[in-house]
Amino acid sequence: MGVLKRFEQRLEGLVNGTFAKVFKSEVQPVEIAGALQRECDNNATIWNRERTVVPNDFIVELSAPDYERLSPYSGQLGDELAGMVREYAKQQRYTFMGSVKVHLEKADELDTGLYRVRSRTLASSASQQQPHRASSAPGNAYGGQGGYPPGPGPAGAPPMPAGPPPGYAPGAGGGAMPRAETRRWIEINGNRHQISRPTLVLGRSTEADVRVDDPGVSRRHCEIRAGDPSSIQDLGSTNGIVVDGQHTTRATLRDGSRIVVGSTTIIYRQAEG
Repeated sequence: MGVLKRFEQRLEGLVNGTFAKVFKSEVQPVEIAGALQRECDNNATIWNRERTVVPNDFIVELSAPDYERLSPYSGQLGDELAGMVREYAKQQRYTFMGSVKVHLEKADELDTGLYRVRSRTLASSASQQQPHRASSAPGNAYGGQGGYPPGPGPAGAPPMPAGPPPGYAPGAGGGAMPRAETRRWIEINGNRHQISRPTLVLGRSTEADVRVDDPGVSRRHCEIRAGDPSSIQDLGSTNGIVVDGQHTTRATLRDGSRIVVGSTTIIYRQAEG
C-alpha cells in the first residue's frame, strides 16, 4: 500500500469522522500530502553517495475560506502530514537536517481551492531563525506544485551544494578520482520530478509515484526504469503512450525524449555530474 493511501486511511479514523466533514472543502488533505512529496523530490540535494537531503520545514498557504475550515484541526493535520513526509523520506532514502514540521497559514490573495507550499531545510535548533522561501505560483486541489529552491541552511551548517556533486572512487596511492554520476528527472508543466530510484510509476492515482492529473491518464499508466539506457514501459493503460512521436508500449529514453500520456507532455532529462 502506498504512503498516500495509508495517510488517507489514518485520516478517516480521526476525531470520529470530523475530518470527513471538514474536508469537503476543495483542498483535500491527500492533495496537500502529494504536494509535500513533490516538494521533497524537487528540492532533494545530493550531498554524497550515501546522503540526499530534503526540506524538513513546510508551510502550506491556504485561501481564507479553506484556512477557516481547516485551522481548528491544524495541529492534528500538521502532525499527520509530517508523519507522512517522514514515511515517504524513509521509502525514498532521503534524510533531514532536523525535525519535520508542517504548518498551515492563511493567504488572503488565494481563491478557494488554491494553495501554495513553501519549504526550507533547517536544523532543529535553528527552526525559528531563517525566513521561508515563498513559492511563485499557487497550486490547487488537483495538482499542487514543486520545484522551488530550498531555503538557506542553519547557521554553522555546511552550505548546501548548488547541484549534485560527483561520486568518488579510490585512486592509486590512496588518492581519489572523480566519477561522474548520471542525474535523471522528468519535467511536467514546468515542474521537475527527480528520478531517485530504479522505477518511477506515473498515473492518475494518488498511489502513483508521480501523479498526473489528466482524465486521459490511467491510474497506473506507465513506468520509467532508470538505467543505461533508461526506458519507459506502458502498464496496460487505456490510451497508451507516445514517445518521440511514436505510439508504443516500450521505448528507450534519451535526454530530451518527449512522452505523451493523455493530453499531457512529459520531458525526460538526464545529465552527467
